[in-house]
Amino acid sequence: MTRLKLGAIPDDKPVKVTMELPAPLHRDLVAYAEILARQTGQPLTDPMKLIVPMLERFIATDREFAKARRAAGRD
Repeated sequence: MTRLKLGAIPDDKPVKVTMELPAPLHRDLVAYAEILARQTGQPLTDPMKLIVPMLERFIATDREFAKARRAAGRD
């Protein structure tokens, strides 16, 4: 089975976000949500709810960002 970088999405208070996505990116988010639902056994997640955990994961694993952030904290 494919191991996705995201795990189950917590069911929390919804937050409204307005943004425009390119159509191919939206299709990818929908496909990702479908695969994630099958993998976790949870109901299908609204694809827009994937954006925050994906960004959090991206930022948490970006080593150059972490280095720059630490360096900026020392100034």
